[in-house]
Amino acid sequence: MKAYPIKFTPILKERIWGGEKLIHTFKKQSNKKNIGESWEISDVKGDVSVVENGFLAGQSLKELITTYKGDFVGNKVYKQFGNDFPILIKFIDAKTPLSIQVHPSNELAKERHNSFGKNEMWYVMDVDNDGELIVGFNKTVTKQEYIEHVNNGTVLDILNAEKVEPGDTFYIPTGRVHAIGAGTVIAEIQQTSDITYRIYDYDRVDATTGKQRELHTDLAIDAINYNVADQYKTTYNLAENQSSTLVHSPYFNTNIIQLTNKVTKDYSQLDSFVIYMCVEGSFSLECNGDVITVNKGETILLPATTEQIHVDSKKAVILEVSL
Repeated sequence: MKAYPIKFTPILKERIWGGEKLIHTFKKQSNKKNIGESWEISDVKGDVSVVENGFLAGQSLKELITTYKGDFVGNKVYKQFGNDFPILIKFIDAKTPLSIQVHPSNELAKERHNSFGKNEMWYVMDVDNDGELIVGFNKTVTKQEYIEHVNNGTVLDILNAEKVEPGDTFYIPTGRVHAIGAGTVIAEIQQTSDITYRIYDYDRVDATTGKQRELHTDLAIDAINYNVADQYKTTYNLAENQSSTLVHSPYFNTNIIQLTNKVTKDYSQLDSFVIYMCVEGSFSLECNGDVITVNKGETILLPATTEQIHVDSKKAVILEVSL
């Protein structure tokens, strides 16, 4: 297939905790309020992304994989996942805190839901004063101690809260309890899964139903890793005009590029699609004569047949995602 930078139409999700930043700051198109998520590239059933630009406009992500196979996703990726796209790309705006939650492992998700698990990572793009994330426990607890805190409404007492600033990054493996705090905008990269177990939701009432949202207390108990980590935040080096490792996992590889000049990137030996998420500034990207401008809060995909591209900016930060 002829490679060019593909942009998909964002799928916007109203959430009880959502805000206005995805609309007002990142110029997503919606007349709805409380937009909490912009699904940039999705193969989740019922929410499959559709191409917005170029000669493939109007085709779905699923159609592209079915038609072009390894030329689109990479031969190694197609061999492993077939016609399923393995990752879900989002921007998240939390006006108020998300529920305390956990995701099941691949094995548990397969057994219970016939789904992938949900290993994910967060990159903090913007944060209001005193913004924080909840990641893991602040001490090792037993399953019984955890259950007692849930029943007493004191689960927040045993969770690790981290003050954050733009650029902070966290890898969230399955089993790790977590939540995005109020006033935080996140770039999220995750396995293709929409399986979440909600543990605590601040006793909020859904305006539509007039009821509190469902909790998944029993399902969560056996999905949680009760150990405490020495450190939850990812440490990384940021070098100008080159790819620096951010989070590499069995499920996706994410690098970060601080762009201050024109750079040529060669993907001819990668054998994978490449996704660019612009998390700061803007940049231009040229591929096989096609040029596109990518602004903060926008995402493009390069098919696996892409060989060389040229990216140019005086100031931009890019997340570079592949398998």
